[in-house]
Amino acid sequence: MSGNIELLNTTLAATRAADRAALIAYLPAGFPTVDGGIQAVEAVIAGGADIVEIGLPHSDPVLDGPVIQTADDIALRGGVRIADVMRTVREAHEATGVPILVMTYWNPIDRYGVERFTAELADAGGAGCILPDLPVQESALWREHADKHGLATVFVVAPSSQDARLATITAAGSGFVYAASLMGVTGTRASVGAQAQDLVGRTRATTDLPVCVGLGVSNAAQAAEVAGFADGVIVGSAFVKAMLDAPDEAAGLAAVRSLAGELAEGVRKR
Repeated sequence: MSGNIELLNTTLAATRAADRAALIAYLPAGFPTVDGGIQAVEAVIAGGADIVEIGLPHSDPVLDGPVIQTADDIALRGGVRIADVMRTVREAHEATGVPILVMTYWNPIDRYGVERFTAELADAGGAGCILPDLPVQESALWREHADKHGLATVFVVAPSSQDARLATITAAGSGFVYAASLMGVTGTRASVGAQAQDLVGRTRATTDLPVCVGLGVSNAAQAAEVAGFADGVIVGSAFVKAMLDAPDEAAGLAAVRSLAGELAEGVRKR
């Protein structure tokens, strides 16, 4: 079965045609439970998210700040497995029809097997993978199998990336480019920063792929600011924090749906 890279491409083309940025939400699988995590994905989509990234919980999440680390720890203590990640992708996509990607560090894929992982993700209806710690020069095996199964390969670029390096990264990627707005880990910030706009401009000079910005966006005003210069606005920690701060699961689901609505309104006010 082929994955849903084309659905991802058409979704991003549609938001661009509508003269707005896409809202991309991140939530880890298995948080607060596997079933609860699936419901949370459906809630952010109902609130207005165009695309969703499902995090594969990892014991050493080098890119993630304390909020997502806490959620990952809850998921791992609950016994989440890659099969649960695939189930989350499958059920969320079947229920909503939107593109669902997996964001994961390389080690779990390497241990699971690249062919097995890509085949199962495609079968689940996944649109691709975001691979923040896979060096482009070591990605040939992954890209071979991802291409075979119709999956996007999304690489991360950072403000420290030199122009020649940006060109190498974007030439190897597909779907979109994930532009980290700042140097550091995930988390909400008071300001997204001017360096994000500079990075988007330098990245666009190397590729026709959409450039989507993550790290630091947590409210509608920030979403509107980033939507003014990026093709997509990626929000993760703010959704996870809303779930963590809620008194119970039902309140958490209501909170992430409400936040998605506010952010969706923000990206439309670019």
